[in-house]
Amino acid sequence: MTLDDLATIIAARAQADPESSWTARLLAKGPEKCAEKFGEEAIEAIIEATKDDKLRLTSEAADVLFHLLVMLQSRDVPLADVMAELERRQSTSGITEKASRSK
Repeated sequence: MTLDDLATIIAARAQADPESSWTARLLAKGPEKCAEKFGEEAIEAIIEATKDDKLRLTSEAADVLFHLLVMLQSRDVPLADVMAELERRQSTSGITEKASRSK
């Protein structure tokens, strides 16, 4: 499965009945709740990264990616826009790109 596939599934589930879909239920709670859940999952991934447990980190990283896409869906930000931004940055060194954002 690719991130594009997952984003497509999340978009479809956004239209589902919140009683039958975790994704629809989370989206129905609004963008703030989606962002909160993404943050929780990111913290869990950070914790697992400090423990050197690759299996748990892999699981938490999957949760982070899923909830990132749900959060993007909640604000109608297509994954393609994020990928285009990454592509734009690819032609610039990370140090130069980061310096340009602080101005």
